Amino acid sequence: MNPNFTWDDLQFFLAVARTGQLSTAARRLRTSHATVSRRIDRLEFALKVKLFERNPRGYVLTGMGQRFVETAERIERETEQLQLDINDGLTAQRGVVRLSTLEGFGNFFLADRLADFAARYPNVSLEMLAIQQIMSLSRKEADIQVALTAPKAGPYQSEVLTPYTLHVYGARSYLSKHPPITGRNDLAAHRFVGYIDDMIFAPGLDYLGELQPGLHAHFQSSSILTQLKAVRQGLGLCVLPHFIAQQEEDLEIVLPEEIELKRTYWLVCHRDLVAVPRVRAVREFLMQSVRENRGHFTREMALPTTDVRHLSRS
Repeated sequence: MNPNFTWDDLQFFLAVARTGQLSTAARRLRTSHATVSRRIDRLEFALKVKLFERNPRGYVLTGMGQRFVETAERIERETEQLQLDINDGLTAQRGVVRLSTLEGFGNFFLADRLADFAARYPNVSLEMLAIQQIMSLSRKEADIQVALTAPKAGPYQSEVLTPYTLHVYGARSYLSKHPPITGRNDLAAHRFVGYIDDMIFAPGLDYLGELQPGLHAHFQSSSILTQLKAVRQGLGLCVLPHFIAQQEEDLEIVLPEEIELKRTYWLVCHRDLVAVPRVRAVREFLMQSVRENRGHFTREMALPTTDVRHLSRS
C-alpha cells in the first residue's frame, strides 16, 4: 500500500462511497465538509487514480473507485478484527451503527429500550432510521435492517427476529356509535384507517384486501403513528400490531377470534458486517430484547423457542 496515505483516509473514502455526499459523510464521521473533501483529494493524489466523478448531485464512484471499495472494506474488516483481538472485545465495541427499521418496531418497541442499549454499549453510536422505505444494505445505506421479508438473494445473513400478530381495532367511542360487528361481512359497513395505497412499499403492509376484498381506507397515512392517532379519535377501524394496540386503553379489538393476521420481523445484515463488533452488539441487543419481551408481540403469547436462521447467497 502507498505509504503516503493512512487508514483514516480509507475511512473517509468509504464514508463518501457509501453516501455519495460529502456533507452526509462529514456528519457520519463527525467532521467538516472541507476535511472530507481534502482527505479524498489526498487519497486520489497518493494513489494517482481518480476514485470519484464529481457532479452537482454528489460523488459517484469511477470504475477504479468501485474496485477500490472491495480493498478498503477488506482492510476495514481486518482492522475491526484486530481491534477486537487487542482489546479482548471490550473497547472494540465502538463506532457508529445505522439501523433501518420499520416505524412500528422502531418507535413502539425499540425506542423504549434505547437507554438500556446506551448503558450496555456506551461507545456505540446508534443511528435509527424509522422511515417508510427500504434502505439498501448492498450500498451500505444501513448496516442492519429490520424488515418484513428476508432477501431472496445476495450476500446477507437473515434471521427471524420475531413473529407478531395484527388485529382490527376501533376506539370504544367509535364502536358505540356505529353498527355492531358480529362477523367479517359487517366490516364493509365501516370506515377504515390505513396506508396510502400507492405508497405501500412492502406487500406485508397491505392488510385491508386480506380482511375482505374491496375494503379501502377512508383516511390514509404512510405513518402508523398517525394511523393510531386517527383511530383513537374515532375516524374508523384500523389493522394494528398487537404490541402497539395493547398499550392503548381506549382501543378495543374487533372480532378477536375470527380475524388475526400474522407477520414476521426479520433481522438482516450484510455478511461482511456480521462479525464487526459494534454491529454484532446491536444485533445481539435486538435479539435479546425481543426474547425478553416475547409476550408483547402475539396475542397468544406463544413464540418459537429456537431461532430460525436463513442465509441467502448471491
